[in-house]
Amino acid sequence: MQQDEFEILVKELAQLDSVSAILEKLASNEEPEVAEAATALIGHFSLAEIEGEKRIYHVFSQENEQGELEEFAEWVMNDGDEMLRFIAWFFYTTFEITDKETYLAAGCTYKPVKRS
Repeated sequence: MQQDEFEILVKELAQLDSVSAILEKLASNEEPEVAEAATALIGHFSLAEIEGEKRIYHVFSQENEQGELEEFAEWVMNDGDEMLRFIAWFFYTTFEITDKETYLAAGCTYKPVKRS
């Protein structure tokens, strides 16, 4: 994907209002790697209330040293955060594109999240 195509895609995704809408849009992308990565993530997110905050987690299974599947949850963002946070997470997790690069593609300034 060329830089200009990436910028157009990020800006289109930033207009969407939910994780599922973003994944659906990515799943229909003409770039096979993007579409496959998004399709693989559909249905793997969970909302949990922790310390009074509603958090969105990526839930996945991974084989441990004994060969057994273990379930893990990775905190992606809080419910109500801007969707650009999820978009940046997707591109970093899948293609190692930094959050800063994704925010710049959207024409925004990247501000690192301070988590306690």
